Amino acid sequence: MIEALAGPGAREVDDLTASDVLHAIRDRKAAEDQAAADQLVLAARWADLHPPESIHDAASFTVPGCEHEEPIAGEGAPLVAEFCVAELGTVLGISPTAAKKLIGHALELRHRLPRLWEQVHSGRVPAWRARAVAETTIHSTPSLTAEAAGFVDSQVAAVAGRIGQAQLDRLLAETIKRYDLATADPTKDPVDGWQHVDPRHVTVDKDDVHYAGTLHLEADLYLADALDLDRAVAHHAAVQKALGSTESLDVRRAKALGDLARTQTALDLAQDDSVQDDSAQDSCRGFEARSSTTDKARTSTTDESGPDLPAAREVVIHAHFDASVVGEQTVFGPTGRMENGQRLVLLDQVRSWCADSRTKVTIKPVIDLNAQLTAQSYDLPDRIREQIILRDRTCVFPSCTRPARGCDIDHITAYDHDADAEGRPQPGPTRSDNLACLCRFHHRLKTHSPWNYRMVEPGVFEWTSPHGHRYRRDRTGTTALEPSGPPEPPGIPRPRRR
Repeated sequence: MIEALAGPGAREVDDLTASDVLHAIRDRKAAEDQAAADQLVLAARWADLHPPESIHDAASFTVPGCEHEEPIAGEGAPLVAEFCVAELGTVLGISPTAAKKLIGHALELRHRLPRLWEQVHSGRVPAWRARAVAETTIHSTPSLTAEAAGFVDSQVAAVAGRIGQAQLDRLLAETIKRYDLATADPTKDPVDGWQHVDPRHVTVDKDDVHYAGTLHLEADLYLADALDLDRAVAHHAAVQKALGSTESLDVRRAKALGDLARTQTALDLAQDDSVQDDSAQDSCRGFEARSSTTDKARTSTTDESGPDLPAAREVVIHAHFDASVVGEQTVFGPTGRMENGQRLVLLDQVRSWCADSRTKVTIKPVIDLNAQLTAQSYDLPDRIREQIILRDRTCVFPSCTRPARGCDIDHITAYDHDADAEGRPQPGPTRSDNLACLCRFHHRLKTHSPWNYRMVEPGVFEWTSPHGHRYRRDRTGTTALEPSGPPEPPGIPRPRRR
C-alpha cells in the first residue's frame, strides 16, 4: 500500500477524502500522459542524433551484415541508423521491436502528422491515441504518400484524436481511394474503376502459446468462403453434441475446425492399424529433460495401390520437465515448459496429446545444461548446439524474447581461424562457456557495434552498451546493473500539471 503521497503538502493516504483521492489520481494520470508525450519528443531526438550519416562517417568500409540505414516511419520521415534502437530499448526495458515502434511513431507524428503531434504536446490528445494513428498510417497497405498522410492528419486532428479503430480503418480506406493509391484489380473493368486492396489472410500466431496449449488464429475470408466455413464448423459442432459431447459450443467449434484442418482424419479411426508408442526413460536429478513428440495421423486407404497421401497432421512438441529418480522409477514434475512460446504446460496435457491416434513418441537423451562441452573446430556438433539452445531458451540480448531455436550460436569471444596454423592458443574456443544464442539482428549488433558481453556463469550474461550502461541477462529476464545514465539535462520537458 502507498503510505504517503510524494510532493509538496504530501499527506498520509489514509487521511485523504474521496474528493482528494480523485484529484490526486487525476493529477497522476495527467503527469503520466505528459511523460508519454515527453517520451515521444525524446525518441524523435534520439533519431536525430543517429541519422544515416552517422553510419557513413564511422565506417571507412562496409562488410556484409554491418549497420545500415532504415526507414521506420512513412514517406517523408527521416531514415535512422539501424542499431540505434537497441540502446534506447534496453534503457526503457523493452524489446528492440518496441523501441523501433516508439521511434517510428515519434517520427511519423512529427513529420507526417504534425497537427496530431501538436495536439499531443498541448495536452488535447493522449500519446497512446496518437501512436495508434501513427501505427496505422505507417503500416498502411498500400503505403500512404506524404499528401495522403496529411489528409488523415487533418481529419483526425479535427476531432482531437477521438476516433476508434473502426473509424480509422474507414478513413484509411477512403484516403487510399481518394489518392488513387490502390493497385487496380485486373479482373475488373478499369472503366468501372473499383480499385481495392485484397485484405484476405489467415494468420496463426505460432509464437504466442497459451498456458492451456492453444494458439490464436485470425483470418479475413471472402464472404462466401466465410459462410461456408461457418456452416461446416457449426455442423461438426452439432455432430459432436449428438455423439454425446458435453463441452461448450465454443470448444466444440474449435475442435471442429481442427477436424477440418486434418481433412477429416477422424475417418481413420475405423482403420485397424496399431498405434506405435515407443518410449524410453533416461533422467538425472538437476538435469532438464527434452522430449520431442511427433503426432502423425495419416489418411490411409484399403487399396494398397492407392495414392500415398501425405500426413494430414504432424505436430512436434518440445516439452521440458524436471525429472528425479525415486528408487528405480523416474518421476517427472507436474509442470514443464513448452519451447514454442516459452509457456508452462501440464504433464497431463502432454500425455493427452500423445495419446491421440497414430502417435509416435520419441524421448531424446537428457542433456546436462551445466556440463562443459567442447569441440576442436569452429563448427558446432549437434549435441553442443542443442545444449546451448536448451540452456539459453531465447536470444540472450537484454529484453529480447526471440526463441533460441531460431537464433545463431555466437562465439562470445571470437574464434580465431588462423590460431592453429600460426601456433597460437585459441582465444575463442567452441566450448559451452564461450557460446550463446543471439538472434540475427543482435548477432550483427554485437559483431558490428561497440556492444559487448560476457558469460559470468552458465546461462547468465552481462552486457555493456556503447554508452556504458550494463545489464544482467538470465532465465528470469533482464536487470539493469546500475542507474541508467547521468541526471536529466536542461531543456528536457518536465511533467507539468494540466
